[in-house]
Amino acid sequence: MRLQAITWERLGDALAERLLDLAPADGGPWPRVAFDGAPAARPGELAARVAAALRERGRPSLTVGTDGFLRPASLRYEFGRQDEESYYSGWFDTKALWREVFGPLEPDGTGRVLPDLWDPATDRATRSPYVELPRGGALLLHGPFLFNHWFPFDLAVHVGLTPGALRRRTPEAERWTLPVFARYERETGPAAHADVVVRADDPRHPAWSRR
Repeated sequence: MRLQAITWERLGDALAERLLDLAPADGGPWPRVAFDGAPAARPGELAARVAAALRERGRPSLTVGTDGFLRPASLRYEFGRQDEESYYSGWFDTKALWREVFGPLEPDGTGRVLPDLWDPATDRATRSPYVELPRGGALLLHGPFLFNHWFPFDLAVHVGLTPGALRRRTPEAERWTLPVFARYERETGPAAHADVVVRADDPRHPAWSRR
């Protein structure tokens, strides 16, 4: 894969421009975009940049993080706080994401999306109100392991780190997750699923490749 250097600002603008002309594959009015990446890669920051660039162009969007759809602690930690299998396949409430985020954005949907469901700090429901995404507005979903769930993305962005950079940028208390991300690379190959690959080893100087 050949990567080209780019600034974060230009990257946000380039992705926003691509979204202006993006037609959802299912014919619906809401394009759905993945920003896949480990927490250390900060895919949410790129999603926020794209949201800002879309806003400057008069296009609405809604940024949603999978960390707002964690399952209750009693389920996440059923097999311990550092269980790799649970983190890989059981921490995030994918059924709720289908029901509350993707379902309303189907061609005959209402556009009323729940932006988050569960607060991990309080281990309680957030009780956030629904947000109505106008027709033509884009869903910008960010989080890890997004390509493991058959979510219907119209544009897929993977923000990746080399193993060394991932280790350096992951806090020590979270380094038990490193084998999980190695498994994701091995079993899913996120770069192969992505329309745009961003390499963020140096947080000041990203590089990218696109199809």
